[in-house]
Amino acid sequence: MSHTSHRIAAGLVAAGLVTAPLALAAPAHADIEKHGQAGKGVYEFSVDRDNGGFEVSVDLDGLPRGQRWKIVLRHDGKVVAKVTRKADREGDIELERRLPDSAGQDVFRFKAKRVGGNATCGAKITVG
Repeated sequence: MSHTSHRIAAGLVAAGLVTAPLALAAPAHADIEKHGQAGKGVYEFSVDRDNGGFEVSVDLDGLPRGQRWKIVLRHDGKVVAKVTRKADREGDIELERRLPDSAGQDVFRFKAKRVGGNATCGAKITVG
């Protein structure tokens, strides 16, 4: 192999090493978000594909500080989280769960109800 051939081969190897990490750094995601009203605030419900499973997040934002909400999260009809949380100093409540991918479509639902009040919210996301 000539000196030029070695340089070309070395350049191709170096190029492969440089581009491989970039390809790995941008995995495909099936991000789905729903937004709506949550009492005096708003909600964001999101499902993101993550390493063969899902990262599911319910965020209630813009609530009065200290307001309490009961949140129920379901995956394929099964309750995976049932919590009561209080809005922090910024009026935010967060709930996150890492859930496995089930066979066929995955259906995620959340419902939230203000403790001591009438305000409710909820949404459904289906990933197929």
